[in-house]
Amino acid sequence: MLISTRGRYSLRVMIDLAEQNSDRYIPLKEIAARQEISEKYLESIIKLLVKGKLLTGLRGKGGGYKLTKSPDQCTVGSILRLTEESLAPVSCLEADAPSCPRTSSCRTLSLWQGLDKVISDYLEQVTLADLMQDSHQAAKPQV
Repeated sequence: MLISTRGRYSLRVMIDLAEQNSDRYIPLKEIAARQEISEKYLESIIKLLVKGKLLTGLRGKGGGYKLTKSPDQCTVGSILRLTEESLAPVSCLEADAPSCPRTSSCRTLSLWQGLDKVISDYLEQVTLADLMQDSHQAAKPQV
């Protein structure tokens, strides 16, 4: 599993909006400038986050984007599942993977399933609030 630029940028955007601690809508232009992300690329990321109901948007004067949930209710897992095609460590564990003919005799399947569970559990325990606490301290929830 390799987290794409889109996944990393989506986390940056969500943290940015959380740190604004505002009920007002934050313009895309402001987010793009603070995060040093092109507005065009940021638009594509924000569309995914709006579609996934993590952000809400408002057009026109006074428009922009804001979180739909408080930072302590928004997990890294929920964000990355929206922006990444898969978080599975191996292709046979992806949601739309075809049935593997070796499943019944695969000696490594339980290893990959365990790793997949550890990754998923960890990402679901880390929230935006955790990431906002201290940008220099890694989030260390218990898995």
